[in-house]
Amino acid sequence: MSRQTTSVGSSCLDLWREKNDRLVRQAKVAQNSGLTLRRQQLAQDALEGLRGLLHSLQGLPAAVPVLPLELTVTCNFIILRASLAQGFTEDQAQDIQRSLERVLETQEQQGPRLEQGLRELWDSVLRASCLLPELLSALHRLVGLQAALWLSADRLGDLALLLETLNGSQSGASKDLLLLLKTWSPPAEELDAPLTLQDAQGLKDVLLTAFAYRQGLQELITGNPDKALSSLHEAASGLCPRPVLVQVYTALGSCHRKMGNPQRALLYLVAALKEGSAWGPPLLEASRLYQQLGDTTAELESLELLVEALNVPCSSKAPQFLIEVELLLPPPDLASPLHCGTQSQTKHILASRAGDAAEHYLDLLALLLDSSEPRFSPPPSPPGPCMPEVFLEAAVALIQAGRAQDALTLCEELLSRTSSLLPKMSRLWEDARKGTKELPYCPLWVSATHLLQGQAWVQLGAQKVAISEFSRCLELLFRATPEEKEQGAAFNCEQGCKSDAALQQLRAAALISRGLEWVASGQDTKALQDFLLSVQMCPGNRDTYFHLLQTLKRLDRRDEATALWWRLEAQTKGSHEDALWSLPLYLESYLSWIRPSDRDAFLEEFRTSLPKSCDL
Repeated sequence: MSRQTTSVGSSCLDLWREKNDRLVRQAKVAQNSGLTLRRQQLAQDALEGLRGLLHSLQGLPAAVPVLPLELTVTCNFIILRASLAQGFTEDQAQDIQRSLERVLETQEQQGPRLEQGLRELWDSVLRASCLLPELLSALHRLVGLQAALWLSADRLGDLALLLETLNGSQSGASKDLLLLLKTWSPPAEELDAPLTLQDAQGLKDVLLTAFAYRQGLQELITGNPDKALSSLHEAASGLCPRPVLVQVYTALGSCHRKMGNPQRALLYLVAALKEGSAWGPPLLEASRLYQQLGDTTAELESLELLVEALNVPCSSKAPQFLIEVELLLPPPDLASPLHCGTQSQTKHILASRAGDAAEHYLDLLALLLDSSEPRFSPPPSPPGPCMPEVFLEAAVALIQAGRAQDALTLCEELLSRTSSLLPKMSRLWEDARKGTKELPYCPLWVSATHLLQGQAWVQLGAQKVAISEFSRCLELLFRATPEEKEQGAAFNCEQGCKSDAALQQLRAAALISRGLEWVASGQDTKALQDFLLSVQMCPGNRDTYFHLLQTLKRLDRRDEATALWWRLEAQTKGSHEDALWSLPLYLESYLSWIRPSDRDAFLEEFRTSLPKSCDL
């Protein structure tokens, strides 16, 4: 050991230390530079300088007097490299492993130990560190970087074991990572130590905030807002930069909303809006809060502000040449309350909630058509539908607004975009049933378009054209036979069941709509056929029973009407669910149109007209 120390020489050690200190100062100058190109060049030059210095140090046999400087240079190199790349790579893990191996070399613990992974290497190094007090500060900085790397990679079990060993507890008694991080007590940096970009205490503060936030957000997403609160409060009270504080306050607002504390939720959302320019998440959460409170005006105002906020380019601050909290946070998950989506997705939410939906939908379509892909795709995950469904929802909104002609124009546009698929419709139905192709919903879109065209013609008073459109819708719908699931395991159950539910309800809607037009023209016998078929196609739809009951009564088929009424009564008293799967918004809206408003009154009137012997 003494020969190694002598060979290094104090003059070389001083030169290497001066070079480290100069490069650290250069990185800090770059950090404070307002000129982006100069900042980047200075930082890159400092990184290359640290890389060269590290190679020089590691080119010599490992020696305890030099290792504090070598480990410091390693930490500075990893910190600067990770911050410039805005993320960790496998190279950083290899740099840490190489440093640990160098420590063990000084203890003559090479051989089989070096075949072990990082976890085992850390155990060996931390056991040896009691013999090397001069390495303690540098090792704690290296622990901080290892913790950051494992946290970003979600290796929380390895991180907990490392901190247990570091804190002197190997009993496995505490697996609370937040508590282990708080218990970690890095030694104070010596005044004459080599300069560092970030000391162990600074890394600990960043890790605490990042982990507390991640843990709180995960608890919130999994439906445990009460558990999320303590972690989120811990994150807010730590070293929390303003952009992250906006997210933390938004998450706290979401927790209180879900726990039934709207006033406290609103206070946190206001605080989030005051903290910075990242207004998207708090505005979206505010719209959810107002919707929950039934304040539609405030909800729509929040969504309108959100649309404007998403239209403003996000001004991201230049990253510091440090390990920052943002570096350790995963991108917002789709299930996260902080994922506010795109401007078009927000416009869709606004359109689906607004009373004057037609103009909002037309505005949304204009935005989508400016940048849409030429082909359609299956409905994505929430929070937005695919293009064809936006067309259908817009057509529904136009019909509701009394703009039938505009709705027809929109439907024609949608049909023109799907016309090339019509010759392949029978094959597409089969693909929809199997869930094997990329356009399984296309037959539903085309059929629904004809259904809406029929309703638009009803509004325009063109009864024959309306009946023709309803018939065309039914013709397409009856080509599908999704009930046959003989393909067994190849059938995508969830997708198939959702497709079946929409198909059944579409058939019922088309049959009821055509039946109502037969009734309007005085052709009750034809209407009866459609209503009977509707009951067979969609036995869970109570509206079909009601229309059939009315028609039977008009045709004076008293016994059949009475039997049907008893079936309705039994269905009402049971726990029958109208739909096992959620339906597309356009179809839900359409079904509400053909739902008779006087249904309950008619059923009560019919009940009182029954013979006393049949009465309950």
